[in-house]
Amino acid sequence: MTRLYLDHAATTPLAAEALKEMMPYLTTTYGNPSAVHATGRAARAAVDSARDRVAAVLGCTQREIVFTGSGTEADNLALRGVLERWGAERGRHLVVSAVEHDGVLETARRLEETGAAALTIVACARDGRVAPDAVAAVVTPETVLVSVMLVNNETGAVQDVAAIAAAVHRRNPATLIHTDAVQALGRIPVDPGALGVDLLSLSAHKLYGPKGVGALWVRHGVAIAAQTTGGGQERNRRSATENVAGITGFAAAADLAERRRAVEGDRQAGVCRRLVAAVLASVPGAIDTGAGDHTAPGFATFAFPGVRSDVLLTALDMAGVDASAGSACAGGAPLPSHVLRAMGYPDDLAAGALRCTTGRSTTLEDVDRAAALIAAAVQQIRGRTGAAVGASAR
Repeated sequence: MTRLYLDHAATTPLAAEALKEMMPYLTTTYGNPSAVHATGRAARAAVDSARDRVAAVLGCTQREIVFTGSGTEADNLALRGVLERWGAERGRHLVVSAVEHDGVLETARRLEETGAAALTIVACARDGRVAPDAVAAVVTPETVLVSVMLVNNETGAVQDVAAIAAAVHRRNPATLIHTDAVQALGRIPVDPGALGVDLLSLSAHKLYGPKGVGALWVRHGVAIAAQTTGGGQERNRRSATENVAGITGFAAAADLAERRRAVEGDRQAGVCRRLVAAVLASVPGAIDTGAGDHTAPGFATFAFPGVRSDVLLTALDMAGVDASAGSACAGGAPLPSHVLRAMGYPDDLAAGALRCTTGRSTTLEDVDRAAALIAAAVQQIRGRTGAAVGASAR
């Protein structure tokens, strides 16, 4: 039987439309975009066109787009680039939320460890959302940057980034705001101007583009220090020969994702509601770890008392279901989810997280089948371990 792929937050298949646009730059139009001859100019034209397309999706200007090698690199460039450029002048206080992707959270901790930043980590509520007033309360005259992600990669919780930015700027108008929007584009509206942010990270392979390419939107007038230096590409903000094929595929995928967002978002939201309802109805003690109406389309997330994620994922894999415990960057380590722990779940539940994320090909029949397989796997594991649970809870 066909496998069920429910790990679209980890990566998506490459869209045929993106592959088609990439092919010339993988084969015949192979020039270096920095070369001045005709072959190089053709590659440069492709990068420029792709930059215009990504800018159109975000409603910004092309000069504000910095292409990177990943969403994680974009996060690093935002945090490190701001601290290095503005720290001495505005202060070295950095504020992040407790539920950030490790690309932000671990980078912030490293900056603190090396003395480059003074770090404050803001707690979240039980639903994984961060209160704007809680963020603003820790802002000081030395706060140079606040980073709060738009859509959480483990639970799909949507943060009110616009309200957070407004609250922060009431306390310190000079503080810059960054948001990791890697899981947001194609699921919810992403408009940097409306969000009130200064920097915004994206990744191509989360929205049916190729792996190995991302972008950082940097508001015009905001200077950052390059973290890779040499050739001066990307307006001296990220030196490296541009990945022409990857950038072209990114632009095609972003354009397609935005055009399909409204219809596909509504459909996937319904698919996930059905999956959540089915799992809660069929698995005793199952906990919905999502944020209710504030969950992005495509996310159905759970915790199961008495069941460890690594054991459950192995059982589901053998049953033909591809899912995850949370961030794919965790390398499969059976550690309690830092996101669920921040949400107040004890370690035994945080170590039993399951993330199911749907995509364009996921049907109602798929999630019905997935719910049955999840229920069977949990029952089998509990039967082996003798775990006892009560009624399902949210």
